[in-house]
Amino acid sequence: MVVLKTRREIELMREAGRISAMALKAAGEAVRPGVSTFEIDAAARKYIKSQGAEPNFLGLYGFPAAACISVNNEVIHGIPSKKRILKEGDIVSIDLGARKNGYNGDNAATFAVGKISDEAQRLIDTTRESLYEGLKQAVAGNRIGDIGHAVQAYCEERGFGVVREYVGHGVGKELHEDPSVPNFGTPGRGVRLLPGMTIAVEPMITQGTWAVNQLSDGWTVVTKDGKLAAHFEHTVAITKDGECMILTLPE
Repeated sequence: MVVLKTRREIELMREAGRISAMALKAAGEAVRPGVSTFEIDAAARKYIKSQGAEPNFLGLYGFPAAACISVNNEVIHGIPSKKRILKEGDIVSIDLGARKNGYNGDNAATFAVGKISDEAQRLIDTTRESLYEGLKQAVAGNRIGDIGHAVQAYCEERGFGVVREYVGHGVGKELHEDPSVPNFGTPGRGVRLLPGMTIAVEPMITQGTWAVNQLSDGWTVVTKDGKLAAHFEHTVAITKDGECMILTLPE
């Protein structure tokens, strides 16, 4: 069931979203060669706690960290580790969120570790841009399929794959709510977008095939062909004025 939010609830979500965005910024600033993914997770967790909030990924379905940190061919759900040391040329996707006053924020971005290849940069840029192409369609009266189609068309026209098995979702008092928000779809199909809906749009894009596998740790999802993946995400509110409101913006 889709839960529509009041103006007050959206303001509470905006605060959770701001903390989420600033935590993502802190995590991104920690990305550099020689740093472990555990240290990046610690930076995000420290910021969230400093704001009187809780890292909403920690313990969710048993996940052991505050952030999913996925390197190179890892698409999502990478587990931070003291043994996973970033090196020059890597790309790292960080997905995290915060809960405050009973409401959640959720956001993600992919960062370069030092100097990366032109093709890796093109993947990052395309994934980021596809998020905003999707958000252009996140307006009252449109349907979920309009968002997914915009993301899919933008990426596939540029030769990239769009992951099918993992999708965006509603956000609110629960981190994962209805509706599902795929990054692929048919215009005019799916749940209609209404004012008060709050959703996470999160393209997960690959250099090659869109097919993925889950590793034996039960969490980490990797590209089936071993090629790179990138991930960007914002939590947004559907408003009455014809544009979506991005809730995960830093100060």
